[in-house]
Amino acid sequence: MRTVLVTGTGGAGRTTVAAATALAAAREGQRTLLLTADSDGTPEALLGIGAPRSVPGRSADRLPWSVPAELAPGLWAARIVTDEWFRGELTALQDRGHGLLDLLGATPLDGEELTALPGVEAIALLRALRAAQTAPPGTGWDVLVVDMPPAPDTVAVLALPEQLRRYLRRLLPAERQAARALRPMLAQLAGVPMPAQKLYETAERWERELAAVQGVIESEATTVRLVVEPGPLADRALRTARAGLALHGCRVEAVIANRLLPTGTSDPWLAALSGQQQDALKELYEQWAPAVPVRELPHLGRDPHGLGDPRPAEPHPGDAQPAEPHPGDGARRAPAGLADLAGAVGAPGARPDRPAPDPWTVEDRLAEDGVLLWRLPLPGAARDGLSLVRRGDELIVTVAPFHRVLPLPSALRRCTVSGAGLRDGWLQVRFTPDPDLWPKRV
Repeated sequence: MRTVLVTGTGGAGRTTVAAATALAAAREGQRTLLLTADSDGTPEALLGIGAPRSVPGRSADRLPWSVPAELAPGLWAARIVTDEWFRGELTALQDRGHGLLDLLGATPLDGEELTALPGVEAIALLRALRAAQTAPPGTGWDVLVVDMPPAPDTVAVLALPEQLRRYLRRLLPAERQAARALRPMLAQLAGVPMPAQKLYETAERWERELAAVQGVIESEATTVRLVVEPGPLADRALRTARAGLALHGCRVEAVIANRLLPTGTSDPWLAALSGQQQDALKELYEQWAPAVPVRELPHLGRDPHGLGDPRPAEPHPGDAQPAEPHPGDGARRAPAGLADLAGAVGAPGARPDRPAPDPWTVEDRLAEDGVLLWRLPLPGAARDGLSLVRRGDELIVTVAPFHRVLPLPSALRRCTVSGAGLRDGWLQVRFTPDPDLWPKRV
């Protein structure tokens, strides 16, 4: 299944672009589900649908989104219902552990008094990504379009599965589970209770789920669309987002320049704003194209509502008549609604037939320079916001506010870091073989 994550700078129109992307995919005959994490009612107002209803079923198998509403042939939309999903999950957890709660004399929480804790939104979003992939063949969707949070929050969400898996491996190493049979005897010798079997079983289940979610994020079938309203302030935010996505191996499929004002107008105020946008748009093309396509969406002149293309209302006799359009405005006149935007934004590309080569490559330059070179793509990164720390068999990379711990390839673990440089969007780290650890030639 193709998965398209739509994010971008704050207030740039991510929900509008996500809806247009989903509609474009449905028009090509693909069964498409549009998921949104917004809880303020904006998606419902944009798409013209009613309030979301929870998916019926038991707490244990209830999906983390509302009942999908069919908007057009082949297109459904649903909202991630974090509060209801959290209540269902916590209630089910209490039911499974009722024996321990009774032993401790604890009073279970009622579902009505439960509210989602900070950070649960990210867990619900990741669970939704995973759940959409597990539908039986023939009953699921061909394309999943997700209206994600702003870019910095999206990068943090996408980094979460790998981070949590690392924490689990450190706190509950898999090699310690080999001593399960000795645990009762060790408990008697040490005089303290040893970790229960249930703890390791829970950790194993979490590891499987997190690995599956990480697999979805890192899949070649998962891409990102970045939405930006061109301007001097948005350019810096987009560069930072690009570096964060690259750090976590997320592939950007397209950059959507949204809400472009008409050019060629005689109004000096509008001409100044449009000129500023065009300058920023030129920089976007220089930074991204042709490797990543930049697509332009004109300003609608109003907030979109629904998928149709309604005609403007007839003016009343006493209303002020609109001014005659400037001759230069015709080519860039804003379309009427999402139906027109879908054609401009385009459907997601097909899933690649074969996986792309790993961009995180190690080059052997021992014969020429006596080093191994690890090349990491970090487009958008700046030298002043980049730092590297070698910790044992890991390399800790920090790019602006984003942070990732990378396990070193086996050959580099026997080397010392001798330098690093950032050039043309590539971080190149030089490793020199450690004579005490490197295999010696006979």
